[in-house]
Amino acid sequence: MLEREIVAAVMRHLKGVPGCFAWKTHGGMYGTAGIPDIIACVGGRFCAFEVKQPSGKLTRLQEVALKKIEDAGGVAGKVTSVEDVKRLLADMEPASAGEERRDI
Repeated sequence: MLEREIVAAVMRHLKGVPGCFAWKTHGGMYGTAGIPDIIACVGGRFCAFEVKQPSGKLTRLQEVALKKIEDAGGVAGKVTSVEDVKRLLADMEPASAGEERRDI
C-alpha cells in the first residue's frame, strides 16, 4: 500500500471518530520540516500521526517533532495503518474535563 493510500484510510477512519477534528498537513518550502502528516484533536487531546509504509523510517526531524509533541502532553507516533492509529487512540488518556483553560 502506498503512503498516500494509508493517509487516505487514516483520514476516513478519523472522520468517523466521535469528537475528532483532523486534517492532512502539506509539506513544502513554507511548512515546518518534520511536522507529522496528520494532525488531529480527539476528545480535547492534541494528536499527530506520521504516516509511513511498514518499511518506512522516520527522519531525525520527524523523530524530534513527535517527541516534542509527546513532551507537551500530546499523543504522537509513527503509523503504518488504521490499526496503529486505533491503538494510539485507545491508549491515550482523555483530556481532563476539570482543567482550567489558561488564556495566554
